[in-house]
Amino acid sequence: MFVPVAIYFLIFNYYPMAGIVVAFKNFNYTGGMFGSPWIGWENFDYFFSSGKAWIVTRNTFLYNFVFLAAYTFFSILVAVLIAEMAGRIFKKTAQTLLFLPYFLSWVAVAAIVYNLFNYEFGVINTLLKNLGLEPVDIYSNVNYWYFILPFFYVWKWVGFGSILYLSAIMGMDNSINEAATIDGANIFQRIRYLTLPLLKPTTIILVLLGIGRIMRGEFDMFYQLIGNNGILMDGTDIIDTLVFRSLVLSPDFGMASAGGLYQSVLCFVIIMIANGLVKKYDREHALF
Repeated sequence: MFVPVAIYFLIFNYYPMAGIVVAFKNFNYTGGMFGSPWIGWENFDYFFSSGKAWIVTRNTFLYNFVFLAAYTFFSILVAVLIAEMAGRIFKKTAQTLLFLPYFLSWVAVAAIVYNLFNYEFGVINTLLKNLGLEPVDIYSNVNYWYFILPFFYVWKWVGFGSILYLSAIMGMDNSINEAATIDGANIFQRIRYLTLPLLKPTTIILVLLGIGRIMRGEFDMFYQLIGNNGILMDGTDIIDTLVFRSLVLSPDFGMASAGGLYQSVLCFVIIMIANGLVKKYDREHALF
């Protein structure tokens, strides 16, 4: 039963890793992946000397850290609220409405965001003008996007995340809650002392998996919502968008590969550190 899975990962995950060698070569189509001249660390030198390496690394880490923290918190909150709802129809309706944004592409979300925040005819600025207030140029002020990006990330993904935690809640032994109710525990006490502690293993595993991608930016979201807006670039540029632009503006496969390898090494180091800390304090819930 494991053979098809193993073949899939060998073909699509391990075999392509041979392309890492491009990060150390001056790639050209004549020589190809293995025949191009070897230039050592020059691609990395270019990446770091461009002045963007620190900025995009900082942005990628901080944005994904905020995304992960907010996504985990609100996913657990929504899952607990849905689990405690009394009406079956209302519960199903709420769960469906929360899950709906997950099926929207970032292209559709970008259209929603643009029609909300456009300076001339956006919904928010139109409302401000009708109230006699000055419109706000959100696309020219990066400070607003520190809140807009996490908000829409959570809005899109919280429905999916809540299902993961809700399934863990539904798998709990209901007799524990019944016993706590008989002993006089109210709903908040049951959530605090029973539901949340029982969600701990699921939370740790999902957070560790999220940490493993903490240097992998949400390229679709940043590219669709921000695009090539130079005013917002320093505050919203991440490694993924920098690598993409380097390939679009000039087909420098070596520098793009160097950026991707740098990103992957950081992900590996961070997940190893995080898993090591979990293993140190709670070995049963570590990934490995």
